[in-house]
Amino acid sequence: MWIADGWKDYEVLDTSNGEKLERWGNYTLVRPDPQVIWHTERKHPCWEKSNGHYYRSSKGGGEWTFNGLPDEWSICYNDLQFHLKPFKFKHTGLFPEQAVNWEWVAAIIRQARRPLKVLNLFAYTGGATLAAAKAGASVTHVDASKGMVGWAKENAASSGLANAPIRWLVDDCVKFVEREIRRGSKYDGIILDPPSYGRGPKGEIWKIEESIYPFIELTAQILAPDAVFYLLNSYTTGLQPAVLSYLINSVIVKKAGGHVEAAEIGLPVAESGLILPCGACGRWSR
Repeated sequence: MWIADGWKDYEVLDTSNGEKLERWGNYTLVRPDPQVIWHTERKHPCWEKSNGHYYRSSKGGGEWTFNGLPDEWSICYNDLQFHLKPFKFKHTGLFPEQAVNWEWVAAIIRQARRPLKVLNLFAYTGGATLAAAKAGASVTHVDASKGMVGWAKENAASSGLANAPIRWLVDDCVKFVEREIRRGSKYDGIILDPPSYGRGPKGEIWKIEESIYPFIELTAQILAPDAVFYLLNSYTTGLQPAVLSYLINSVIVKKAGGHVEAAEIGLPVAESGLILPCGACGRWSR
């Protein structure tokens, strides 16, 4: 398992009975987590006095209750700064476990010792975009949500990357890649962080189990001959690391050689010392 253990402004304090207790900077949140199926005793005092608690509804969705939580606040990861705010579907605008992938991407970019073009698809609020840009790459950031792209721009400005070579695009990722194929565009590194299910700006439907393999085949066509990395992340429970490895091996390795690693990614839990699984990732490099 690859563990995102480099955080100072974030930690999972405890987990129990379908929920996790987290510290985000100076504030604590309780949020549901489907992986937490154990019922351990809740000893940490912040379980009872958290600043925000997201309650699942039996009818689907859910709602927040707040206790001294601001509308927006920020945390840092090394020299990157992220704006946070609670919004529907329990999210805050950041997936802290992805820091383990930011570190990997940044290390490969620095080791390349040449200018790299990186494509970040389903790029959300820009964690991987910022890490790649900070390491010296030119980045194309694509997400179907105008709000998420705007949020990512704010994070870039706060991280000292307002003038970095980042191209911000609100677009359906599949249609964007199809146009890039026609244009003959090539990228030295590609990052995919697709949702399990989603809709594009014009109602395009994305179901990962049906869409991911043909999409990897599309992205392989814009991978440069001397590309250095390809990253595929998944939060979908059914897509285990071995599945991600097979997907990348059957398309990217077949085309470009190199090798693949795949593993779960996770976050350390302070109270128990255990690691909370947070999805899976497949990584291709030379």
